[in-house]
Amino acid sequence: MYSMMCRLFQKVMKFVMDRVPFWRKPKMITGRDSLKKLPAIIQKKGIKNVLLVTDPGISALGLHRQLVEWIREAGIHCTVYDKTVANPTIANVEEALALYREHDCHAIIAFGGGSPMDCAKGVGARVARPRKKISSMRGELKILKPIPLLIAIPTTAGTGSETTLAAVLTNEKTHEKYAVNDFVLIPRYAVLDPVLTRGLPKHITAATGMDALTHAVEAYIGRSNTAETIEDSVSAVKLIFRNLEKAYRDGEDMEAREKMQKASFLAGAAFTRAYVGYVHAIAHSLGGEYGIPHGLANAVILPYVLDAYGSSIYIQLAELADIVRIGQEFEEDQAKAEAFIAEIRAMNRRMGLPEKLEGIREDDIDMLAKRAAREANPLYPVPKIMKKAQLKEIYYQIRA
Repeated sequence: MYSMMCRLFQKVMKFVMDRVPFWRKPKMITGRDSLKKLPAIIQKKGIKNVLLVTDPGISALGLHRQLVEWIREAGIHCTVYDKTVANPTIANVEEALALYREHDCHAIIAFGGGSPMDCAKGVGARVARPRKKISSMRGELKILKPIPLLIAIPTTAGTGSETTLAAVLTNEKTHEKYAVNDFVLIPRYAVLDPVLTRGLPKHITAATGMDALTHAVEAYIGRSNTAETIEDSVSAVKLIFRNLEKAYRDGEDMEAREKMQKASFLAGAAFTRAYVGYVHAIAHSLGGEYGIPHGLANAVILPYVLDAYGSSIYIQLAELADIVRIGQEFEEDQAKAEAFIAEIRAMNRRMGLPEKLEGIREDDIDMLAKRAAREANPLYPVPKIMKKAQLKEIYYQIRA
């Protein structure tokens, strides 16, 4: 009965969402040194004050300074908020919002990985709905008013936040991590400049790349696909299998970096419409409670959840295996699917990512599984509905 209720909810959501006219992708500004084009775009829109949201790591490296200089040279005042933590909190949003208001800003630039983008989207949501708290915008379509111009500049190739309608935020008091989803949060522009990813440490290249793969795979195996999300997922999977380890081995390989940015964008476009699944629900619970980086969590969790889905995804994973030419010696879908999962684990090993996650307390697992189940059910159109007890088993499997 529980599974039937979830499936009914998902069918209604798909019926409605397939008829919503607001689906769009950000306008892409792509190529090496494409970041230089941004100040002129802001200038043409007559905007005089912008807020740039980033994080302490980027600030310490000074990756954003050149852009800030270009913006100011164009006669635009640029205020920087650089305190976004790895799993951005509601407090981050409120601090950045205060700066936005203090400096009379009219646009927001998200510069960094998924965390600054989520924080920037949260600021946009609060500007659009000044009388609403973030907690009251949790879930689907609780904003429904235009936010300020939002420009996303990813410095990693993985989160896909530059193209999604989601802001994933953490309540720093309860440690619960949840999403605010609304079409208005999709950035208007996404600047995909591979030069910005050149200096990424190897472990971040690996984790964010596997994050993108998780997005593409979860979208592909879910039950809310469209022809476009299938195409985007397949394209992303191909690009990741061909380029992620190249970018990992040689950070100066700009072609691989550029293709990984494209893969991240496509995977983000796929899952923002087709949704994700239990990998993300589990990762969000761990990020909120322990601060485990989202990309790392997804990379580790992905093969365990695919195993748990079992026969419900053999056909889909066999299709992906054929696409990337894995398990060609097998004829049966199950064998091909298992070869695909084995290759994910092998990719993690080759890039130095762990097989399990440290720091998960056994006493917390019941609470974590409850949060994951609450996030995923009934919203996520997963291949197989799992309840809290089944999710608890996965937490024990991934726990170091």
